[in-house]
Amino acid sequence: MSKGAILKQAITTKGLAHVMAAHSPLSAILAEEAGFDGIWASGFELSALYGLADMSLITMTQHLDMLRAIAGQSSLPIVADIDTGYGNALNVIHAIGEYEKAGTAAVVIEDKTFPKVTSLAADGRQELLRIEEFQGKIEAAVSARSDPDFIVIARTEALIAGLGEEEALRRGIAYAGAGADMILVHSKKEDPAEIESFSRTWKGPVPLVIVPNAYPELDATRIRALGNIQMTIYGNYGIRAATTAMQYAFRRIIADGGVQNVHKDIVPVEEIFRLQRMDQVKAAEMRFLR
Repeated sequence: MSKGAILKQAITTKGLAHVMAAHSPLSAILAEEAGFDGIWASGFELSALYGLADMSLITMTQHLDMLRAIAGQSSLPIVADIDTGYGNALNVIHAIGEYEKAGTAAVVIEDKTFPKVTSLAADGRQELLRIEEFQGKIEAAVSARSDPDFIVIARTEALIAGLGEEEALRRGIAYAGAGADMILVHSKKEDPAEIESFSRTWKGPVPLVIVPNAYPELDATRIRALGNIQMTIYGNYGIRAATTAMQYAFRRIIADGGVQNVHKDIVPVEEIFRLQRMDQVKAAEMRFLR
């Protein structure tokens, strides 16, 4: 089965797929061990890993390099965050070919102008393409895929841009009509009312995807009750958790004047060896290094 087919099977079997953001092969390994259904190859997390703002500063090559590294260490299907598709519809055609060859299960393309500004930025520039132009991007993506199970997810930022539910619904219906397999709708309000209202009103022919970063109380039970959301992406929790842990450990070492206290609160080196599969390396040494 292709990775897209595996992800579709997870959605069908479970009704709601849980996809965790990753910014490295190690974070992808941890997500797989935790039991997630897929990996979100997050542009935000990769930008943060490089110490850059999420403003189309990371190139497609950089993103693909990390995605291939993740695919080499995790068997989970990967949902690639390709922002605006790296340009117009012609760029999207090229991108789909590259991401499909890299082993991606799905891509998410958003209807912002290029270069984009992260949805999370307060008072950030949130400019959207004309509906017709973005429909062309979705049609291009669908026509470019070679695997019919490769999933094309259209993301509308209408709520993020403050254009309201009616515009978000209009765009979602238009993108589904252009061939999108799923519609991702996003909000930065601190409660889930806007997303829940959109979901209840949605009558489109394809299911929805959400990223409940700003409204964490929208848990799986409430999501399932809405009936038409089939994928939840935990969009920036990997990099935030890693940052929290490193800030604590680094500051503690400076405050304590050494590692005498902090070493008890972090995983032992043996756990890193396990994640690096050192047992396999040792077995290979015993077998082949004569």
